[in-house]
Amino acid sequence: MQGVQQWYMAIGGHQVGPVSQDEILANLRNGSIDRNTLVFTSGMANWQAMKEVPAFAPFVEGGAAAGAVPPPPSAPGRRAHDIDFTIHGNEMQFVEVELDPGEAAVAEAGSMMYMTDGITLETIFGDGSKAQSAGVLDALLGAGKRILTGESLFMTVFTNQGTGKQRVAFAAPYAGKILPMDLRAIGGHLVCQKDSFLCAARGVSVGIAFQKKIGAGLFGGEGFIMQKLEGDGLCFVHAGGSIHAVELAAGETLRVDTGCLVALQPSVSYDIQFVGKVKTALFGGEGLFFATLRGPGKVWLQSLPLSRLADRIYKAAPQTGRRTEEGSLLGGIGDLLDGR
Repeated sequence: MQGVQQWYMAIGGHQVGPVSQDEILANLRNGSIDRNTLVFTSGMANWQAMKEVPAFAPFVEGGAAAGAVPPPPSAPGRRAHDIDFTIHGNEMQFVEVELDPGEAAVAEAGSMMYMTDGITLETIFGDGSKAQSAGVLDALLGAGKRILTGESLFMTVFTNQGTGKQRVAFAAPYAGKILPMDLRAIGGHLVCQKDSFLCAARGVSVGIAFQKKIGAGLFGGEGFIMQKLEGDGLCFVHAGGSIHAVELAAGETLRVDTGCLVALQPSVSYDIQFVGKVKTALFGGEGLFFATLRGPGKVWLQSLPLSRLADRIYKAAPQTGRRTEEGSLLGGIGDLLDGR
């Protein structure tokens, strides 16, 4: 019965589930939860940290081998709207957000998948972190931040104007994983790629994070400016392929391909390092520069950057009306058969 046992997780004060044990372990591996995340299943008297549950203790470091589902621990004092969510799918995921009356979520234009009848949408000027009555200057500042990151001047706010709970879903733009982040649990700040933000609870600020070193800005692959998410609410970040979370100790360094960096905590310093030898740089196929990350803090990496995927698609596509076929002679034969 282990394969069909239903579990629940408490993430950011929200009950998430039912989910399988394999789904919980997948979240543990990609860094969206940790050994202290509370879980619950039928037969348990109360919520327990994963490290204390026999089913999960072997998979977490320092773990103990040792009807109706109660509500998860509450999250009092949160300034951002307190939303619930469920992530659906495996490789082409979408997140369904559940809103109580008056609650709202903000998202990039074009990411909405569906919404129920009680949801109203409004396009706003700026980053959506403040109410519309906050003033023209605040709206201009929020919009200015978005211009610098290459995003649209506007964001869309989805508000539950109906009675009872309503739902709105946001879909990932390409194959990969959606990573839920509780900003309050990670210190209130997250630095991420400018195109990885998907949606968030109303009250989360989507701003800019300047790279302090010119080298990182000019050659970092993500430009001089990255996005900075601030607040105490839930936000959702999308990454290509699989997600790998790495916890760096103080002074510990990690070199990664610049496109594989998804997000990092502000305590992690980020710089650019030349690969070394000219021959390696020109013919190695790994680019001219690495991103050098130095702890302490957590970083999240993606196995398939969109730029890498797009490059492969571009190389495989017909160029100027001719088929390339990866350099094969069959390409020329195919053109003759097509009448080209």
